[in-house]
Amino acid sequence: MFWSGIAAGICISFSVIGEALFKTYLPDSTWLPLLESFGYTLGFLIVIFGRMQLFTENTLTTVLPLLARPSLNTFWCVARLWGIVLGANVIGCFIAAAFIAFMPTFEPNILASITEISKHATENGAWIGFAKAVPAGLLIAALVWMLAASEHENFFIIILMTWLIAAGGFTHIIAGSVEMAFLMLTGQLGLIAGIFGFFLPVLLGNIFGGTVVFGLITWGQVREEVKNASD
Repeated sequence: MFWSGIAAGICISFSVIGEALFKTYLPDSTWLPLLESFGYTLGFLIVIFGRMQLFTENTLTTVLPLLARPSLNTFWCVARLWGIVLGANVIGCFIAAAFIAFMPTFEPNILASITEISKHATENGAWIGFAKAVPAGLLIAALVWMLAASEHENFFIIILMTWLIAAGGFTHIIAGSVEMAFLMLTGQLGLIAGIFGFFLPVLLGNIFGGTVVFGLITWGQVREEVKNASD
């Protein structure tokens, strides 16, 4: 799980890279953000089809068992899984951000686009960051729910839901951690501002949207079915 989480943190960086490529090579226009947001879907496609561990995918699937069988042991298992996956994802994000920042891989114009995208994602402040993270958490939880209900992983569902996160200007803690790490490593964002102005508010917003809002709604939908199955 730990190594899968690191792989997810590294591969989710292709959401930032993909968005930067669209931004760099498409002509500037009012509709550019709509096309640019398709680049954001690339990292999620890699992570989901690669069956890697992504923190926001676990804000729903691990909480429903806790609601069905609440106990200290189940709560500990959920907290342990969250801690392992989130920590591994962030490590992977910093590895990817270091590669982007310090390896001579990308042209200066692409790095400029990555910088602009990263600043736009992290400059909102704590309250706005939290508010923008709630819909993203809900959308990822809905994506997990829809994929679980489908017989096959649906390429177009993944693209649509993750495109909507980018097009709506919502914030995702793992993809956003690549942007945060890139700015930190290049000296454009301080540690305190990154943690308290971006990371923690977005993390709490994603958890609130995915667990409290969508999780409780879906639990109300399947509660009787789960209880009958347990009986």
